[in-house]
Amino acid sequence: MIPAARDHRGATGGEHYLAARVLNALLREDYAGISARVTHDKDGVAIVLASGRRVGLAAGNPFQDFATAPYERLRLAEVLETLEAVAHPADAEGVAAFERECHETLAALEAHHRMRGEVARRLRRRHGLIRYESLAAAVDHPLYPTARCRLGVSPADLAAYAPEFAPEFRMRWTAAPRERVTLSPPDLPGWWPAPGDVGLPPGLARTHVLLPVHPLTEPLVAGLPGLVAGPQPYVTVRPTLSTRTVEVSERVHLKVPLPASTLGLRNRRSIKPGTLRDGALAESLLREILAREPGLRVCLAGEQTYGHAEHEYLGWLVRDLPVGEIVPVAALLAPLGDSGGRLVLHEVAERHHGGDTEALLRDYLTALLAWNVTLFVRYGVALEAHQQNLALVFGDGPMRLLVKDNDGLLASPRRLHAAGIEAPGFGDERMLTDDPYALADVFVTITLHLAAMAVAHGALPGSAATLVGRALTAALEPYGDDPMARLLRARTLEAARLTGKSMVVAGTLVAKDRTGARDVNKFYGTTGPNYLRGA
Repeated sequence: MIPAARDHRGATGGEHYLAARVLNALLREDYAGISARVTHDKDGVAIVLASGRRVGLAAGNPFQDFATAPYERLRLAEVLETLEAVAHPADAEGVAAFERECHETLAALEAHHRMRGEVARRLRRRHGLIRYESLAAAVDHPLYPTARCRLGVSPADLAAYAPEFAPEFRMRWTAAPRERVTLSPPDLPGWWPAPGDVGLPPGLARTHVLLPVHPLTEPLVAGLPGLVAGPQPYVTVRPTLSTRTVEVSERVHLKVPLPASTLGLRNRRSIKPGTLRDGALAESLLREILAREPGLRVCLAGEQTYGHAEHEYLGWLVRDLPVGEIVPVAALLAPLGDSGGRLVLHEVAERHHGGDTEALLRDYLTALLAWNVTLFVRYGVALEAHQQNLALVFGDGPMRLLVKDNDGLLASPRRLHAAGIEAPGFGDERMLTDDPYALADVFVTITLHLAAMAVAHGALPGSAATLVGRALTAALEPYGDDPMARLLRARTLEAARLTGKSMVVAGTLVAKDRTGARDVNKFYGTTGPNYLRGA
C-alpha cells in the first residue's frame, strides 16, 4: 500500500511531472469511474483526491477534456492513494504492478537526471541516426505515463543498456542445435560471428547456429537445454529508441528479446517466434502496395532476415535501413541540450527547410496522411506505425517517410481481394479483419493521435490542429464519396469525439479476462475531444 501524503511539499520536479502524468492517464481512461471525483463549480474544474485535496484541472490537452493544471504540484503517493481508493478489488494485482511501474519510472527519471552531464558528453561524440535515437529516448510517450520504465530493469542496468543514457556494450552469443533453429533466409549476414569469434570450438559450426543474446537476457537462457553459451562477447552495439533493438552499423540494426515490459505489464519485450514471420509478410504486403502507388513518398525498412530457436528469448531480426539521412519522428521534439533551448525539429528544419519548422511539419504530415489514407481507403490496411516506428529520410529528391516494425498492422482480406491482392497468411489471426470500424480505431489512435497530432502539438500547439486537419482533408479529397473515405471522415473530421485507447487499463491495471481485450494494444475504452473540429 502507498501511505497517504500529508501534503504536496518536498517532491522533486521529476515526481511532480510523473504524478501529473499518472493522474491525467487515470482521468483520460476514467479508470474505475475516477471521473466521478471531478467537480465543476465557480472556482473551476477540479478533482478531489482520496486525501480530500482539490487538484485544479484545465483544458488544453488535445487528448482529454481536462488535465492537471500546470500550477499544481502533486506527490506520487497521493495520486496512487486515490488510485487504490477507486480500484476494484479484482484489480489489486494490477494496481500493485502499476505502482511498481510508477516507482521504477521515477527512479529512471532521477538516474537520467544524475547522469545528464555524462550523457551530454557521450552524445557529443555521436552523429547521425544513433544520436537522434538517444535524444528521442529522453522524450516521454505522449499518453502512457510510465513509458520511461522498463519494468524489471534496475536503474543501474538502465544506465548500461537504455538508449537515453547513450551507452554502448558488447553483444553476447549462444549456440543452439541447428535442427532447432529457423533461419530466413538460410544464410546468415556477413558480419555474423563464427563460433571461434565468441570463444567456442570452430567445429561447432557444423551442428549449431549462433544466436545473439542481450546481456540482460543471458541469465534467462543460460539453463535452457542444448545451448552452448559463448564465453566471449562479439560486436559492439548501441541501443536505439526501443531498447531491445541495437545499432550494429550505420545501416544495420539488430532486434533481440529483452526480459522487460514497456508501456504496461502485459507488453513484454520478448519476441514470439511467429511475429518474425508475420512482420516479414507484412513488409512484403506493403511493398506490393507501394509498387502500385509510385506517388507515395514512403520507403520500408528491410525486415526479411530473422531467426529463432523456438523460444521467446532466442530470436532475432536484422533490420536494413535505406541510404540517406534518417531522423526518427520521435526525435523531432527532443531538446538538443544547447543554450538556445532548440529541438531536433529546429536542427532538421535548418538543414532542409531554411529553418521553417512549420514547413517541415507540413511536409511530414502530407507524406504521413497520404500514405495511411491510401492504405485505409484503397486496401483496407491500418498500420500500428506510431512516432517510434516512423522516420524521415532526406537525400536526393523530396523527403520520404520510413516505416518499420509492421507486425501490428490490421488488414482486411475483403478489401485486399477487391484490390487484386491476396491477404497474407499471418500466423496471428488478429492481424486480419473485415470490420472497417476496427481499422478506423487503429487509424485514429495510432496515425492521427500519436503519429500526427502528438508531434504537431508538441512543436506548434497553437496551429497543430489546423495543420493536421488540412493534411487529412487533402489526403481524403481524391477519394470523394468512396465508402471507406466517408467512414474515415465520419470517424475523424466530422466526429463528435475521437476514439482513444485505454492503455493503462488494458496494459497493467485490469486483467484480460475482465477487459475482454484480445490484444492489449488495441483496446478502446475511452473517447476524447475532437481537436479537428473547427480547426
